[in-house]
Amino acid sequence: MPERVDLRSDTVTKPTDAMRRAMAEAEVGDDVYGEDPTVRRLEELAAETLGKEAGLFVTSGTQGNQVAIATHAGRGEEVIAEAESHIFLYEAAAVSAIAGAQIRQIPGVAGALPPEAVAAAIREPNVHHPRTALIEVENTHNRAGGTVIPLDNLRRLREVADRFGVPIHMDGARLFNAAIAAGVSAAEFARLADTVQVCLSKGLCAPVGSVLVGPRDFIERARQWRKRLGGGMRQAGVIAAPGILALTTMVERLAEDHEHARMLAEGLAEVPGIRVDLGRVQTNIVLVDIAGTGLAVEAFLASLAAEGVLASAFGPTLVRFVTHRDVDREGILRALSVISRVVKGGVTA
Repeated sequence: MPERVDLRSDTVTKPTDAMRRAMAEAEVGDDVYGEDPTVRRLEELAAETLGKEAGLFVTSGTQGNQVAIATHAGRGEEVIAEAESHIFLYEAAAVSAIAGAQIRQIPGVAGALPPEAVAAAIREPNVHHPRTALIEVENTHNRAGGTVIPLDNLRRLREVADRFGVPIHMDGARLFNAAIAAGVSAAEFARLADTVQVCLSKGLCAPVGSVLVGPRDFIERARQWRKRLGGGMRQAGVIAAPGILALTTMVERLAEDHEHARMLAEGLAEVPGIRVDLGRVQTNIVLVDIAGTGLAVEAFLASLAAEGVLASAFGPTLVRFVTHRDVDREGILRALSVISRVVKGGVTA
């Protein structure tokens, strides 16, 4: 079996050698007592990087989103989110299970919420209605193919939010990908939301963790929600240390992942029967429709895996490929060769 090319997700990235050393050498203390200096440095760095007052180290992007939502929204309230948002599809109904709130889905355009539709969805005071407690945006947008939510769209959403007095939470799991693609700082995006969650363990290569940032008083209330969800950690500096390196050394290199995604997408677009919307390939995610090949998704993926190339099913005919630091240019070329061979072979279910 040749060395595998794992394009299932950027969550499969391995920590760098520098990150492993930082873990071994991290200065630690009990974080629940607020005594872990490495965690404190990571939280301060993330807040400063994103232009917010304070940060909270959490175990995952899902925990960061759910801590934020539970702090913003209460039982019987409503969260407006894009119809295919991560918080709706991939977080195990946690908005209802934890916060006791419901999600109101708004169909987006390439993952972006139409501001006029959001304004129309905000509830008027009425005994029959839940209170609209939060607007949630996802940047980049996973289900839309890693698309960047444009700054202009976010500015218009901010105007709507301010008009109605509703806060905005940004699921910025891949926010730094958006910033690199747009050629601006992550803080430019973050300033248009009240609170932001960013993942350290995807393209930034840290082994674990995310950071939630926002106003200082909000973060203190969120800290209690983190505790309720079992996220109070002890000598957590050993996992915070690589997060510091993620933010200080790994952001700019995301451009390489974007280049590889474009290379992969353009190559796949030339394979008969595979359809790729190149306009949606803006960061490190490539969605392809294999309906035209006549292959069943599961059989297609199994055939790729047999030759060492891994990808993910994303629908009845959709496949997702995600580029990251652990797949180089040669890996992309090998993946294209295997995919072309599998399609030409016409493997069926």
